[in-house]
Amino acid sequence: MNIKEKINKGLIVSCQALEDEPLHSSFIMSRMARAAKEAGAIGIRANSVVDIQAIKDTVSLPIIGIIKEVYPDSDVFITPTLKEVRAVCATGVEIVAMDATTRVRPNGEKLAEIVATIKNEYPDTLLMADTASLEDVAYAEKLGFDFIGTTLYGYTESTRNANIADQNFEHLKAIIAQTTLPVIVEGKIDTPEKARKSLELGGFSVVCGGAITRPQEITKRFIDEIELGVERSRA
Repeated sequence: MNIKEKINKGLIVSCQALEDEPLHSSFIMSRMARAAKEAGAIGIRANSVVDIQAIKDTVSLPIIGIIKEVYPDSDVFITPTLKEVRAVCATGVEIVAMDATTRVRPNGEKLAEIVATIKNEYPDTLLMADTASLEDVAYAEKLGFDFIGTTLYGYTESTRNANIADQNFEHLKAIIAQTTLPVIVEGKIDTPEKARKSLELGGFSVVCGGAITRPQEITKRFIDEIELGVERSRA
């Protein structure tokens, strides 16, 4: 079974914790990945070389690898330059995801050149385009990406606060109608029902992160609902 077959119509769990988060630890992320695998996840999305290596040592699931790196001259930070893409590829992950928006990249690098270089150096590594708009989708498909991700919809200046699951998933429907590439649905999929709906509408697979692996976000949702109930009882 090839990688595309392994991750088709299943749940990929994003196991990430940044430096300022309570669970920031490669060991903890590897255990998150193990828990996800035991529950039936078919893949993991992971950030940083050390986390990827720890997860690879713990589970045998396919991994979508990224490196989040902030540069002062660009808003692009998901595997933003050739340096980060090469570093992720060198870990041996099956899929590397990167920002595939049309925004200016750090150091003036060009996405087309990054993709061409990696396709030559790592021909067996699949590339996932983290997109925010339909324009990005068309751009990524033209450059030769293997997957389209909805990851950045709602997180760029032009799509700020948009939600892939709003308005009956209209943006997802538009992407699926436009592209021939497999679409990995990611971004604010915070309930099992939204995950299921994403696949029913034609998503190739679905990524969930914060709703599963960020306890501070999960806790806040409970607290907000409890406080809402308290406010209503006082009204």
